[in-house]
Amino acid sequence: MSDERAQFEVLFRDTRAPLLAYLTRRTPAEDAADLLAEVYLVAWRKRADLPAGEERRLWLFGVARRLLAEHRRYAGKRADAEAESAAPGTPDGSNDSRGEAVRHALESLSDIDRELVTLTTWEGLSPAEAARVVGITAGTARVRLHRARARLARHPRLQAPLDAPEPDLPDSSAARPASATGRPALALATES
Repeated sequence: MSDERAQFEVLFRDTRAPLLAYLTRRTPAEDAADLLAEVYLVAWRKRADLPAGEERRLWLFGVARRLLAEHRRYAGKRADAEAESAAPGTPDGSNDSRGEAVRHALESLSDIDRELVTLTTWEGLSPAEAARVVGITAGTARVRLHRARARLARHPRLQAPLDAPEPDLPDSSAARPASATGRPALALATES
């Protein structure tokens, strides 16, 4: 086995799980697996130009982000075509689960702000690392992240889920520390 191939296999083993989790939280699992394969196909084709060290992982997140955006554009066009023949009407959303409320609140953010929040909260990246993934400076990312989190904390659809005790925990006050304003800290959850 060549040294180049061995290095690529190490990169794959080290980054496969976090990238798949990133993609799975943003698209159905079967699409996420296909997108993950595309990420590594791009990486293999550009293996001579891959950044060094920790930057490789962030570069792969950037590739995944761009492929996901392309996938969403294609899926959006297909959904628009299907929606033209479907009957209009959506539920009023009054019985939203916690996960649906979080998703709706995240949709209210700009694409970059939503990506910063999810990269730092769900993927565990630092604000500086998330900034590199989305292509902005670390300072700009910190400011945008602060403002986005403040908007989410004030979002009306999150007020009731944040105030309600978590069903899985006997004492939710121990699980969610209060913020400086006395409101529960915003905990982004994916479970419905």
